Amino acid sequence: MLACASTQPDPTRLEALLNRCDWANLLRLAEAHGVVVPLAARIREVSGAPVPALFREQLLDMQRAQLLSGLALTAEMIRVLEQFAAAGIQALVLKGPALSLQAYGEATARQYGDIDVLVRHADILRATQSMTELGFDAHVAPEIVAAGKIPGEYFFSRPNTKVIIEVHTERTLRYFPNQLNVEELFAHSVALDFDGRKVPTLSAEDALVAMCTHGAKHFWERLMWIADVRAMVARQRILNWDVVGTIAQKLGVQRIVHTGLLLALDLLDAQLPAPVETRARADMGAAALVGRIKTWLPQGDGATIGLFRRALFRAQMRPGFWAGLGYVARLSLSPTEDDWREGHEHKRSRYRDAVRRLFRLAGKYGRDADR
Repeated sequence: MLACASTQPDPTRLEALLNRCDWANLLRLAEAHGVVVPLAARIREVSGAPVPALFREQLLDMQRAQLLSGLALTAEMIRVLEQFAAAGIQALVLKGPALSLQAYGEATARQYGDIDVLVRHADILRATQSMTELGFDAHVAPEIVAAGKIPGEYFFSRPNTKVIIEVHTERTLRYFPNQLNVEELFAHSVALDFDGRKVPTLSAEDALVAMCTHGAKHFWERLMWIADVRAMVARQRILNWDVVGTIAQKLGVQRIVHTGLLLALDLLDAQLPAPVETRARADMGAAALVGRIKTWLPQGDGATIGLFRRALFRAQMRPGFWAGLGYVARLSLSPTEDDWREGHEHKRSRYRDAVRRLFRLAGKYGRDADR
């Protein structure tokens, strides 16, 4: 699977691996790690391995389903952007088809199950109205927004479909240790061509920092996030690494970015400029995080990471004891919609919500998998 996730695998080695693999397990892991598309692409290129017909059929079915889902979501993305533009709401597409086109050259080259859009927090009420006008159900009602509650994301779904749009603002992207400057993101943004339609998204430098932060948010449990880093640095050869470093420093994510780069280097043979690789390998804290990630990565997104290990991992994402402790404390005491007391969604009760969050996290992750 690692060989397939690399954009330039060794055909001889890949053929040898396929000749002795467990096909059912390979398919299960590929789906769990979000790398069905590259797996299918690599297997088509290998002629010497005796690939079972049933495996090919199942893989093709999964790839076809992802392709159709991606096309449907891309169409919804265009509709949402047009609706926002008509309402005077500036927006950027995060991840999804934009990242796929940026990093792989094709909008359907990676797996995604929803569309993420970034708007200014000042525009979230108008964005909610625009989404409801398009026929979406708002899972965070306008009156909740007006009450000052900040969810993990503003979640919208189209009834009787699997179409999901998640709208973010600078306040929902809380996994950056330092405050996100949304104006800088808009100022640096680029426009990608989707069949003649311009889709605004993050610059390659901002996208690389964001994808590393997203992978760290989820403890790098899925190989696809590492593959995204590898693909981005391989395709975007004009990446300005000085700008990447400046962005990472402003946001306090230098170690987070180093971790993502080290994973891409060690697992997927990424190629980086020598000074960039040297800086990443010199970060001993990042190397320690990579060692931990490798212990749970084989399990995919079903990995069980207990409360203590989660807190320790979060703390070590930031150099320095107090910086790490402050980061963990802020995340632990920043309630989302899962922590709002039933019937109090419209009330300002941040202290009670924060306490509820602590108890919820303890109940959900309190039993460490390695105890």
